[in-house]
Amino acid sequence: MRNMKLFLFLYLSALMSLESFGNSHESDKQALLKFKSQVSEEKQVLLSSWNNSSPPCRWTGVTCGRKHKRVTGLDLGGFKMGGMISPFIGNLSFLISLNLTDNSLGGTIPQELGKLFRLEHLDISFNFLGGGIPPSLFNNSRLLEIDLYSNHLGQGFPSELGSLSKLVYLDLGQNNLKGKLPVSLGNLTSLRGLSFGENKLEGEIPDVIARLTQMEIFLFDTNHLSGVFPPVIYNLSSLQYLTMGGNYFSGNLRPDFGNLLPNLRDLSMGDNFLTGAIPSALANISTLQYLAMEINSLTGRIPPSFAKIPYLQELYFNENSLGNFSAGDVEFLIDLTNCTQLQSLDVSWNRLGGDLPASIVNLSMNLIVFDIENNSISGSIPNDIGNLIGLQEFWLSENLLEGPIPASFGKLSGLMALSVHTNRMSGEIPYSLGNITRLETLFLSNNNFARIIPPSLGKCRYLLRLHINNNKLNGIIPQEIMQIPTLVSLNMSNNLLTGSLPEDVGRLENLGELYVAHNKLSGNLPKTLGKCLSMEKLDLQGNSFDGVIPDISGLVGIKAADFSSNNLSGRIPEYLANFSLLEYLNLSFNNFEGNVPTEGKFKNATVVSLFGNQNLCGGVLELRLKPCFTQPPRNSRKQLVIGLSIGISLLLLLFIASVSVCWLKSRKKKNGRREYISCSNLVYMNYGAEYAMGGDISVHGDAYSFGILILEMFSGKRPTDEMFGGDFTLRSGIRSALPEQVLDVADELVLQDGLRIGFPVADCLTQVLQVGLRCSEESPANRLGMREVVKELISIKERFFRARRRARR
Repeated sequence: MRNMKLFLFLYLSALMSLESFGNSHESDKQALLKFKSQVSEEKQVLLSSWNNSSPPCRWTGVTCGRKHKRVTGLDLGGFKMGGMISPFIGNLSFLISLNLTDNSLGGTIPQELGKLFRLEHLDISFNFLGGGIPPSLFNNSRLLEIDLYSNHLGQGFPSELGSLSKLVYLDLGQNNLKGKLPVSLGNLTSLRGLSFGENKLEGEIPDVIARLTQMEIFLFDTNHLSGVFPPVIYNLSSLQYLTMGGNYFSGNLRPDFGNLLPNLRDLSMGDNFLTGAIPSALANISTLQYLAMEINSLTGRIPPSFAKIPYLQELYFNENSLGNFSAGDVEFLIDLTNCTQLQSLDVSWNRLGGDLPASIVNLSMNLIVFDIENNSISGSIPNDIGNLIGLQEFWLSENLLEGPIPASFGKLSGLMALSVHTNRMSGEIPYSLGNITRLETLFLSNNNFARIIPPSLGKCRYLLRLHINNNKLNGIIPQEIMQIPTLVSLNMSNNLLTGSLPEDVGRLENLGELYVAHNKLSGNLPKTLGKCLSMEKLDLQGNSFDGVIPDISGLVGIKAADFSSNNLSGRIPEYLANFSLLEYLNLSFNNFEGNVPTEGKFKNATVVSLFGNQNLCGGVLELRLKPCFTQPPRNSRKQLVIGLSIGISLLLLLFIASVSVCWLKSRKKKNGRREYISCSNLVYMNYGAEYAMGGDISVHGDAYSFGILILEMFSGKRPTDEMFGGDFTLRSGIRSALPEQVLDVADELVLQDGLRIGFPVADCLTQVLQVGLRCSEESPANRLGMREVVKELISIKERFFRARRRARR
């Protein structure tokens, strides 16, 4: 009986276990389906195997345990999934590893992750998660690895992380974290990798970091951390990777630096405020492969002892104050020939002097980048520089180098950048440069190179930037240059180039900058120039180009254009006013003529320069150009010895009659009282500016309106014409023209009949227009009275008839 009871008990227990086992599997399945439901629809196809037709252990990215077949791993890294992380993920109670890296998940990290007490590996880097690190996560005491790099978590560095005593790897980089580092970091004594770079953390590195003696990786670059170089780092002798660039650390480095951190492979401390000398003991770090100390304030010589580092691959000391402009400053280059693994060397922007050693041709065959620009290095480039067959970038600009460009450069088939600008080099540009078919950047400007531009450069089919300005190059611009389809920037200014700008320039569809200023180029500008649709900067200044500006209306992205000091003519293209990105337009010292546009960019005189074009007129007042009035043909102007015609006489009589009628009407009486009737309302209603401004009705208003009427009749312009605006009015335009340019402001119809008379009329026109100006003075008290107006006009008329009678005799 007792055995029977025991059997029943065991049987029921087994049934209960099987039922629980089944329920647990169903729980995992539902949690995963809930996760799938929160993924963006377009990416759910990647999880098409997640359905009811197969068990979860066969689903994509799912790993199960061998014994209980429960979900122990979820690896969906790199699926580029959008959506959110479902909180039901917390029901995967057997989960050990969760990898959601390199997706586009948003929202927050679910608090439910804190229920996964078996979780050891958590990687949700490269997503868009925010809202901070949930406090519940610190309940997962088994966690060995947390990688949250490149999210938007924000908030401060959580002090609770110190409770995860088993943590081996922690990466919180690029998360916009703020505040200071917590001292609880000192509790993570199992850490081997700690990264919190690319945040906004501030303050100093806490001393408790010295307790993390097992650390091999310590990355805290690009923050706002400060203080002297953290002395606690000298205690971390196991370090292999130390990256602390882009902070505000200051002070000197210890001379025995290399002895204290003997296992370093990667040391990066650039972009700080470190001072003093480079510790020569760094050469004792035999494992060192990468050393970067750029953008600091280091002084002294570059130790030659780096030659003892057998595996050194990259060395960056650029942008310091190294060297003393003396002969021994570049001796380290001789010693570096022993570093057979060297790939990149950058010592640019320092104070290095002395001659460039010829032995640089014996540097590592693996050398890819060689940069010594912006120093005071003299001498010449060795003829056998072609031995460095691995070179891809060679930067020697802004030094004191002399001599020619060695022809052996043509052997460097992998070279992509060659820069020797701003030196004292001379000779010709070797044809062999055309053999460097992968060349993308060629900077030869600011030297003394002479002779022609080699057409062979046209074989550099990947060339992006060609700068050969400020030399003594002559001859024509090779057509082959204009057939390099990749060109983005072409600068040939300040040479002695002749001929025309080739028609093939229109083939440079990617060209953003074209500079050919201050040469001896001539001829018409090619019509194909308008096909360079990527153009942003165009400088044609100081040549002898003539003709009109071709149609470049398609260059809507242009920001700066200089056509000055040429012989260009014709009218200014009005479409230039509509170039919305235009910041600078110089058309000065040419032969442009006609009206200057007043809309768009031409409203701003700081954008447009028009000096030295004698036949331009109009434009905004700030350009200080003469007003545009209708002028007779030039051949007629040469014979302008004319008088006023009978038509002018009739106009004068008409004015007198109008004045008389208005004057009589002003004396009309009503109810025994004199009532003034405004003559301006009868004669000049459209231009009664005196009344529009709220002035009282008076005889002064009649004088104003009549004066404006005279100016209008004799100039052929209306005060409301579009050309007038701001301070430039009909009155100011005529006033500025008197007396020398009176014929320029006269209406052509007024002048035509006078061509038959045969006597000068400038004086007569000046007197009539002065009457109009005196009648329309701004202050009513300064205006002529109407009686004075009649007397003046009659006097002018009588002088006119007397002069005409004398002319007929």
